[in-house]
Amino acid sequence: MYIMGQEEVDAVRRVIESGQLFRYLGGNESESGRFEAEWASKIGTRYAVAVTSGTAALITGLVGMGIGPGDEVIVPAYTFMATALGPLAVGAVPVIAEVDTSLTIDPADVERKITPRTKAIIPVHMVGLPCNMDAIMDIARRHTLKVLEDACQADGGSYGGKRLGSIGDAGAFSFNHYKIMTCGEGGALVTDNREIYERALIVHDGGCAFRDHASGITTPFFAGMNFRINEILSAILRVQLARLDGMLDAMLTEKRLMMQALEGTGDFVFNPIHDVEGDCGTTLGMLFQTPGRMREVLANLEAAGVAASTPIDSGKHVYTNWDPILNKMGSHHPDLNAYHLAKGSVDYSADMCPKTLDYLARTIFLYTNPARSPAELDVMIEKVKSALE
Repeated sequence: MYIMGQEEVDAVRRVIESGQLFRYLGGNESESGRFEAEWASKIGTRYAVAVTSGTAALITGLVGMGIGPGDEVIVPAYTFMATALGPLAVGAVPVIAEVDTSLTIDPADVERKITPRTKAIIPVHMVGLPCNMDAIMDIARRHTLKVLEDACQADGGSYGGKRLGSIGDAGAFSFNHYKIMTCGEGGALVTDNREIYERALIVHDGGCAFRDHASGITTPFFAGMNFRINEILSAILRVQLARLDGMLDAMLTEKRLMMQALEGTGDFVFNPIHDVEGDCGTTLGMLFQTPGRMREVLANLEAAGVAASTPIDSGKHVYTNWDPILNKMGSHHPDLNAYHLAKGSVDYSADMCPKTLDYLARTIFLYTNPARSPAELDVMIEKVKSALE
């Protein structure tokens, strides 16, 4: 969570004093309805559905696209495991592809992983870094695949002048405690496609058929779930949305200053960025020649009190630690396990994405802070230079 203050407190108080915590008591005039309209406008899409988490956004997006049993969905080897859990939740199998030095999905490996069963690609804009969406969309068009952008770590970022999440067929966002925008836990799906929107609306609310908007839905109703957001969370998100562009500007400005000051000061290169202007600016990646050298510099940074990490140690974000996936435990019950339905079409191993493991093991992350003063930034940069020496 980056910035939260009195405005969010006032928004929560407003909802509590109104007595309306359930979003559908007020129809489209609810906090949730207003947030959906404001978020769709910010991202540049026709529709938005606010949900309970980024995982829920991925699931509703895949349901919206009609992905199901027997299908394969390509995901990157470096992302939170939820990106792979989404396909399993709808009965499809995640196929894991390499990332390149940008630490986003490698389009060349995506193309290699396509089979007759492939129905969708989930490019993940990890740590606020935009994927190569031109290449991804070209592959999707040529192979008639759906694209669900996972922008859960990239709220408000962009690529080619378009907000992340608006480029593919749909986009998923997260607003949990660790994201750029936060309400503690929440998410949203965006799309321009009416059918995807209606199917997502139905699956996110098992009572959809009883709402005021039911008469405008042309998709036949099916059994949904409950991923509905509540009014308190939506009220917080509306305040967070007002802060978003300022936070992005501050973080990207800091990141540029860090890059300018550190350019040429050590035996590393910056991890490539597919759209420098659209980068969220949360994280600066430094790619070293060997894992050993990376570890040496990381130890120096930690000793100097500089907040830094290496993605290879992030655990849950590296595919080798996704035990339910690698062990093909796709559900609590064998009859719901997508791997049983796929009949052995996909195999995994801990060493199946060697390039990903190599790049992650040679990268150090430095972090921006929109609340940091210029003087504090200068001190941090000098500590990084000393650590490199």
